[in-house]
Amino acid sequence: QVLFVESGGGLVQPGGSLRLSCAASRRIFNSYAMGWYRQAPGKSRETVATITSSGSINYVDRVQGRFTISRDDAKNTVFLQMNSLKPEDTAVYYCNRALSGYFEVWGQGTLVTVSS
Repeated sequence: QVLFVESGGGLVQPGGSLRLSCAASRRIFNSYAMGWYRQAPGKSRETVATITSSGSINYVDRVQGRFTISRDDAKNTVFLQMNSLKPEDTAVYYCNRALSGYFEVWGQGTLVTVSS
């Protein structure tokens, strides 16, 4: 069973923008906070941003002010608007549960490459 479908990645120049989308299963979306995560080549996966069902939001410091997480409850979808992209933002981006200490099976992710 596919629990998360991430999309919206691509190749973008430094300073550019992308909007990622993640369609999640209704069971997960309605029960848990959601988060965006990323894994750069040779590095461990890190949390980028989280959003609760009540709209409480947190970002990792290095994306604060550049990325915006949001959710559409009617569509079981969480978004990540990424502006002012930097080469160090290059990674595969995933969504999953957040703030519960437990993760569901990961989806395929969406690759973001920031390069000139």
